[in-house]
Parts: sequence; C-alpha cells; structure tokens
Amino acid sequence: MKKILLVLAVLGGMGLLQWALTAFLLDGPVRQGPYYYQILMLAGINVILAVSLNLTNGITGQFSIGHAGFFAIGAYVAASVSVYAGPTLQGSLAGLPSFAADSVLLLVASAAGVAAAAAAGWLVGMPSLRLRGDYLAIVTLGFGEIIRVLILNIDAVGGARGFTGIPRYSNFFWVGLGVVAAISTVRHIVRSSHGRALLSIREDEIAAQAMGVAVTRHKVTAFVIGAAFAGLAGSLFGHFTMYLHTNSFTFVKSFEIIIMIALGGLGSLAGAALGAVVLTVLPELFRGFAEYRMVIYALALILIMIYRPQGLLGKGRFLGRGKDK
Repeated sequence: MKKILLVLAVLGGMGLLQWALTAFLLDGPVRQGPYYYQILMLAGINVILAVSLNLTNGITGQFSIGHAGFFAIGAYVAASVSVYAGPTLQGSLAGLPSFAADSVLLLVASAAGVAAAAAAGWLVGMPSLRLRGDYLAIVTLGFGEIIRVLILNIDAVGGARGFTGIPRYSNFFWVGLGVVAAISTVRHIVRSSHGRALLSIREDEIAAQAMGVAVTRHKVTAFVIGAAFAGLAGSLFGHFTMYLHTNSFTFVKSFEIIIMIALGGLGSLAGAALGAVVLTVLPELFRGFAEYRMVIYALALILIMIYRPQGLLGKGRFLGRGKDK
C-alpha cells in the first residue's frame, strides 16, 4: 500500500508541476504544449539525477562532481543502440503495435546505457573511493572531462557536431516511471542494513571501519547505483531531445546537480526532488536574465549556507518525515 501511495504521490506531484507551468509560466496558446511539456520532462530527468547523486554525496558523505560523465555515457550508449541497432530490432518487432515496439526499443537502449554507466562507475569507484574529500572530487571531475573529450573525438556519435537522428521514444510515462524507480530504490537502500552502513560511513568513516563495516565495498556499491541511475537519466534525455552534444554534459552540469541536492538538503530524498524541480523551473522564470543564471545559483548557495545550511528540507528528511539535523 505504501508503494502505491508513493507512486501516486510522485505522479501527482509531476502533474501538479504541469498544472503550475501551464497556469503561471505560459502566456499564450502558441507556447502551450511543447514548451511546458519539455520543462516537465527535464524536471523529471533532473529529479533522477539529483536523487542518484544524493545517494553518493548526501547519504554516503562522499563528494563526487563527475555525475555528468555518467549522464553522458548513458545518453550516448543508449542513443547509439537506438540508431545503429534499432532498425534490426524493429524488423524483429514488426508484428507488434508501434507503441509496444518503441517501448521495447527504449527498454533495450536504456538497459545498455544503464549497464555502461554502472560499469564506468565501478571502474572509477574501485580506485577513487579509497580517497577522501578533495582528492575524490578531483578524480571524479577529471573523469567527467575525460568522457566529454573522448566523445568529442568519436565520429560514430557525431563528435563535435553532435549526435543526431535519435528517435523520440521517451515520454512522460517513462520519465515518471524512472523517477519512481530512482526514489523507491534509494528509499529502500537507506532503510536497509546497507543504508545504515552508508550513514555510518557518512558520520564517521574511521569508526564505521573499526566496527567492521566494509567501507570501500559499501561506497563503491552506492557509487555504482548512482551512476546507473544517471545512465538511465541520460537515456531518457537523449530519446526525448533527439539530439546530443557534449555541451550538455560539461562540469557545469555536475555542479548544477550538486546545487539541486544542496538546495533541498544533503541526504534528503524529498529535498533532492524539490531542488531538482525548483532549479529546473527557475531558469524559465528568469529567462530574460539567462546570462546571470549561474550568478543567481551561486548567490542562492551562499544564502543557503548562511541561513539554512541543512537545506530546505534538512538532511534528516527522506520523504518529508523526520526532523532536521
């Protein structure tokens, strides 16, 4: 029953966001439809990114700033499967209705993107998560830039021109399902024995290790799960925009995701979702001041650190319950 209520709450929240965008952001019938629908989709994708990064940065207490790299891997791998293997798969699915065939192709492409992002997370996490603090941040930042530069030099995915010809398989249902999957997974992890181990690592890594917690193994597991969901977000993003370019996956994107979870509250599941929605909608409200967007973000972070260091919902609130810490 609780799972059903959670699904209804998430979908209802996204529906409320759609209504708010329609009521307050749109001023003409010409802009209605594609404009607010795109904002709604991007908000859902950002929720997946924020919740997945919060598992590493907020719940485990690490500091990764390379999440955009996993986002890019998921997007480009899934798009490559759709573009290059899609025609062959469509031939084998010719007897299915078009929507069913598209759903199967999206699932296959997303599975490839998730697997590739998870594998990359394991390869990066095994050596780097033995480090702490600034050293881990530098390693993950370097990883994100390495992925971006590699993509720029691969002609098969468009290189510097960008990757075009991606079919639009992603829609509100799949993004909403991805949001539910991300929130449900992280929620169950936090409430499990593995989650308690992650929280103990966040509070005092040395004490956790002294009590017999396999610190590196738990950190790598959380890192891989976060990377996998970033890959899922990348797949949904690529199959919605139908075009990918490395400008969407720079270190600035990683910082934006960090700002989302800092705004909502590090370690707060509901806060990560709230921060993602707020920082997706705010740029549209201030579209006339787009050149000052990062300045506004920086000022918001400074004000939050001064007046609300625990974030809007506090790091102790996972689904809107509990006390601020």
